[in-house]
Amino acid sequence: MSIEIDHAGKTALVTGSGAGIGAEIAVWFARAGAFVCVHDVRADKVAAVVQRIESEGGRAVGVVADARDDAALDAMIDESVAVLGGRLDIAVNNIGMYGEFSPGPFSTLDGAHWRGLVDQNLVITALSAAAEARHMSASGGGVILNVTSGETTRPAPFMAAYGAAKAAINHLTQTMAVELGPLGIRVVAIAPGTTLTETVRDVFDEEHIAALIAATPLQRMTELDELGRLAVFLTSDLARCITGQLILADAGAHLSRNRPPNPNGEAGQ
Repeated sequence: MSIEIDHAGKTALVTGSGAGIGAEIAVWFARAGAFVCVHDVRADKVAAVVQRIESEGGRAVGVVADARDDAALDAMIDESVAVLGGRLDIAVNNIGMYGEFSPGPFSTLDGAHWRGLVDQNLVITALSAAAEARHMSASGGGVILNVTSGETTRPAPFMAAYGAAKAAINHLTQTMAVELGPLGIRVVAIAPGTTLTETVRDVFDEEHIAALIAATPLQRMTELDELGRLAVFLTSDLARCITGQLILADAGAHLSRNRPPNPNGEAGQ
């Protein structure tokens, strides 16, 4: 006997899915049978993920848009639903960025830094979710999954604005769950720990990665495919009684008191 998660016949939008965690989530939805819309601001990245999905026999379409512009974000959600056949069953909000800003001591962060990171993380997620919810409520419900960060569950030295903006998404997830539940929409969030994306490999050397691993109870880092599998599960009928929850996927890093500083003196992500 076996239990398989089947998203056949469902549609899924994954924002910010041109690379890293978002791309892996999109691939795993396709592997589970969903028709997936891949979104990113970079056309070449979108095309690469769509091609990867199709090479495995999955179904995917791409939408290119800069979600930092409110009008473009709304248009992107509408276009995504249209290319998916007019229905949205699952939406993953994975856009989160530092943009032109850099980590730094709390006392040195100016208003532009704070407003920029709140806008590029919390506000984009909120506006995306609102547009997604409008489409889902019109067709009987769905599931919205917000991607936050392990930095929301502990102090985030040198990343105060980023951590605070992501933590606000955790609270937003609960509020959304209460408001949208009667409309048949579940809302959940996942908080990845440090994950071995290409960006992380470029920023951290092997010594620092080893220190991060040593600081986790499971003595390992989060793998990309584990986040994809988790997203597929949480948005499936096997998790249909779960809403308003934040699921940590960080190998227990939130339990550690020995997080190493990163190479330029900032806290590990």
